[in-house]
Parts: sequence; C-alpha cells; structure tokens
Amino acid sequence: MSLRIGTRGSQLALVQTERVCKALTKMGIEVETAVIRTKGDTATGVPLHQIGGQGVFVRALDEAIIEGTIDAAVHSMKDIPAKRPRGVATGAVLSRDSPADFLAYEGEIGDVGIVGTASTRRRAQILRHDPEITVKQLRGNVDTRIKKMREGEYDAIVLAEAGLDRLGYHLRGQRLPLSQFVPSPNQGAIAVVCRNTPEITDVIRKLDDPQTRMDVGIERIIMEEVGGGCFTPQGIYCRDGHVIAEILSLDGSEDVRIEDEITTPEEARACGQRLRNDAIDLIKDAYRQLGIAP
Repeated sequence: MSLRIGTRGSQLALVQTERVCKALTKMGIEVETAVIRTKGDTATGVPLHQIGGQGVFVRALDEAIIEGTIDAAVHSMKDIPAKRPRGVATGAVLSRDSPADFLAYEGEIGDVGIVGTASTRRRAQILRHDPEITVKQLRGNVDTRIKKMREGEYDAIVLAEAGLDRLGYHLRGQRLPLSQFVPSPNQGAIAVVCRNTPEITDVIRKLDDPQTRMDVGIERIIMEEVGGGCFTPQGIYCRDGHVIAEILSLDGSEDVRIEDEITTPEEARACGQRLRNDAIDLIKDAYRQLGIAP
C-alpha cells in the first residue's frame, strides 16, 4: 500500500511530516509527500483572527484530502479547528511532546520590555503576569520570529517548546510554567488527518497514542463547548484527566479558571459549558474589541 501525505511548507511542518512518514515506512507503507500552501502561510502580515482564525492552516489540506489529491495530512493538532468537514477523520494522534510555551530572549530577563506573539492567549497571559510589558504582533515561521528578535524588533518572543525541540533549536530563555501560562488546547500534539475510508484509517490508526488522544480529546470537547477559537484568549490543558482551563480578557486583567478531574466526554462537556457560562462576558467583550460577530 502507498499513501500520499500532504503538509504545509514550513520547516516545522516538514519535520513533523517526516516523523509520520518514517513511522509509516517502518510499517511497510510506501509514502510520498506533497507540499500545499495555505492562506495562513501566505498572509503573514495580519493577525490570525483577520484571515479566518485557527482553520487557515488546515483548510487547504482538508480540501486536498476530499478531492483525492492527497490521502492524509500532518498538523500541529492545536491548528485544527473544532468544526471538521465531512469525509475527513483524525486518524491518529501521536504521543504528545511538551505542551508548554517557551519565552526566548537574547539579553537579560529583567530587560524584557517588548514581547512578540500573534496569539491572543499568550498576549493576555503575559499582560496578566506583567501589565507593564508591551506585547506586539508577530507572525511568521519560527526562523522569521527568531530573526526579528535578534534584529532588535522584540526583546523576547513566545514560541511553543515542542516546535523548538522538533527543530533541534536551543535558544536562550525559559519554559513558562503550565499553571500560569495554560497552553492552547492540543498544544504539543501532532495529528494525522486522513480520508475517512477504512483502508486508510486502519493504517493511520496504528500511529495513535491512546493516552494522548484521551487528553487532547478532553481539551477539544471543552474548547468546542466554550467556542471562540483563537479570538478568545483561552488555555485548556489536560494530563491524565486533570484539567486546567481558563478564559482571559484581552488585556489579561480578568480571568475565569476551572481545575477539575475529568475522565469522560460528558464531564468534559459539562466543564466547557460551565466555563463558557462563567466567562460569557469576557468572551463577548473579546469579540466586540476584535470587531468580530459572535
């Protein structure tokens, strides 16, 4: 059997796809890759919420699967939106790497005054930690962000630690504590989505890590109940059933937080509904400030 695997063209996407292809090759599956450009890769000068939010990195690959151009695609799972098209399945979730954020800086931590990030969640959490920090918009691939920091546009930048590890990058800086900087739902996990047909899903499923799928599944259910996508600053993290979930105001001055033990989809849905109800004013205010219709 042979499979055609789609990927974005960034260095990180290619490294993640290589990991999947190597695993499939060891199983005796022939693989070839196809690089597909997405709207998120071409429109790098504007915030994500202005070009469609979370799904901009995924939509073109979904369409290629449905059209039959590719059989499967590899994604950072946090980029996959809650609403999925018919005919596409999440065939496997690989064992999770670090879910944490990493604050990279060149000078001394005490000299950090300007931090770069494109994430409303990271922005809000940084401002909650230190309201005196200036947070500036920063998009682009990992190399572009590092280059801009080293050229002095930013004193520090926030990146996913898993991405740095996968690329083999060793930057000066520090891991941000999960309890204070609760990561995005599914951060650190790689997903393989594929055409929802038995001959493909049966193969891809062999790459699946059950514990990671359980944890990120709980996070995803809570995310779906909360809504908001990348528009609302929200962190949701589950490890072995222990959940930390929070919603923040865009300026980090307010937050609503839940910690709970969750083992079933029903409990996850109830948690997400409770979080949304408790934080509905923050959610509506984020939409209003960003100029987005709820």
